[in-house]
Amino acid sequence: MENFPVIDLSKLNGEERSATMEKIKDACENWGFFELLNHGLSHELLDTVERVNKEHYRRCMEQRFKEMVKSKGLEAVQSEIGDLDWESTFHVKHLPESNISEIPDLEEEYRKVMKEFAKDLEKLAELLLDLLCENLGLEKGYLKKVFYGSKGPNFGTKVGNYPPCPKPDLIKGLRPHTDAGGIILLFQDDKVSGLQLLKDGKWIDVPPMKHSIVINLGDQLEVITNGKYKSVLHRVIAQRDGTRMSIASFYNPGSDAVISPAPALLEKEAQLYPKFVFENYMKHYIGLKFQAKEPKFIAMKAMEESTVNLGPIATV
Repeated sequence: MENFPVIDLSKLNGEERSATMEKIKDACENWGFFELLNHGLSHELLDTVERVNKEHYRRCMEQRFKEMVKSKGLEAVQSEIGDLDWESTFHVKHLPESNISEIPDLEEEYRKVMKEFAKDLEKLAELLLDLLCENLGLEKGYLKKVFYGSKGPNFGTKVGNYPPCPKPDLIKGLRPHTDAGGIILLFQDDKVSGLQLLKDGKWIDVPPMKHSIVINLGDQLEVITNGKYKSVLHRVIAQRDGTRMSIASFYNPGSDAVISPAPALLEKEAQLYPKFVFENYMKHYIGLKFQAKEPKFIAMKAMEESTVNLGPIATV
């Protein structure tokens, strides 16, 4: 079995740059996931992010989750539950405008720490997009420009916890899906596992590692790369013991960003994916998150063909 790709980003600055870029390329082409070490976020910051999030879960969310479980009778289920995930979550928006000051029950330290965390993750996401451009032979800044739209990218964080589950064989922590957006940066629990990706028909564990950031590619990068890179099905397996922390940040195109295969990649190959506005994809995705991505692309193709006589999509 191949080893899950773990990449030391500090090696970009030395003699191993070429080999490191090749590792990133291989991970994007064959895994859709990789794990970063020495990524530029300080260990002190990550430790603080972990502490404030675990404190917030215990203080504000743990009891609510237990009450939800009790109200739905989930502890006594006898058959598989297919329409519910064993997770406790909330969402924070960073760009184009932050909503963290509006979310109730957050302490001031939490807001301050998460703002700093988001700022550092934004820089890392933009660095990674440029590294992907380099590997794809696209001009530097191309992916960031495509993502920008007229108001800049959408960037937000899903703060999640996966509590101990009495029936992990009957309830998934999070059902299998691909991510709709661009590039996802995950800071996960380093002790409690559960995240898995599908590779060659088998579910493979994404290893918990101290101070790492797990990267995975969303549907939009599959489209822009014309299928060179793929978004990959992944899921979370609920565990009987331990609460798993999962802080997933999504660096996505702006709502009005126009997504299509990069023209530079179509000089020697046929176009395999349609052209569409990101917001339209998201409207379609929301109700179909846990279904295959291919029909979503087909729906965007049908929308593209239905508007072909209305003239080109305006870009800013």
